[in-house]
Amino acid sequence: MDITELILDDHHEQRRLFAILEQIDRAETGVLSAIWDRLAAFLELHAQAEEEIFYPALLQAGIAARRTGGVEDETLDAIHDHNEIRDAIAEAARHQVGTDDWFTAVAATNSANSDHMAEEEREGLTDFRRLTGVPRRHQLAVAFAAYEARNYAGVQPVDKDPVSYVRAAERKLWTATSGSLSVGSLKRN
Repeated sequence: MDITELILDDHHEQRRLFAILEQIDRAETGVLSAIWDRLAAFLELHAQAEEEIFYPALLQAGIAARRTGGVEDETLDAIHDHNEIRDAIAEAARHQVGTDDWFTAVAATNSANSDHMAEEEREGLTDFRRLTGVPRRHQLAVAFAAYEARNYAGVQPVDKDPVSYVRAAERKLWTATSGSLSVGSLKRN
């Protein structure tokens, strides 16, 4: 088991659920609602699991490999993307299922999520596989799977300030290790 594979599996399921939504007749609002509710909860849980498990580990691996700036930038962008996805999900909730406005908000969610997944697959996951060994990726996969299982009913969506998120994650790493992590693009002056 490898956390990068679990994340890719989640991405595949997200794409599948968006594709299902696109094939349901607008008049079948009960079905649209059921699929959307599942997908929206899954998107929010996936983002939260990444923020709790994956991105702190990516920052740690990047710092250890002296690639702090790159992984900080990837993490900042990912947290920003997660906020956009959450905001698009919230916009969909403001509209009646099956209406043009609802479909527009769902399409915006799909677009934001697709952009995020492509970038994460191209950069964050690739970098993490290069920087981290299989035993660590397995350990994180267990934590990621457990997090998603414990929170299967959903999580409370909360937008995060990307810079504050990265600084807090790095502070946690710093207090857990003996070295200073005040390096890279977020270095304090």
